[in-house]
Amino acid sequence: MIDVVCVLALAACVVASGIWIVDVEHRSRQLFIEAERLNRQLDQLQVDWGRLQIEQGMFATHGRIEALARERLQLKVPSDDQLLIVVEPAH
Repeated sequence: MIDVVCVLALAACVVASGIWIVDVEHRSRQLFIEAERLNRQLDQLQVDWGRLQIEQGMFATHGRIEALARERLQLKVPSDDQLLIVVEPAH
């Protein structure tokens, strides 16, 4: 009788450990899928960041700023008679 109880207990342990292994494998696969998704998202964000840095460099060029100042603000280079040169007195 004790042998039957031991065998049933061992069988229950084997079944429980099998179920536990399947659950762990499933969670492992889910975490791997999530990690891969996050890696793809990281790659895309790095591409976007590089593109934004290039765009910022393009928008910050001297020629572009000068062109925008001329177009939007109607700024122009002053003529010689409009310039006033201030010289700091020597001590």
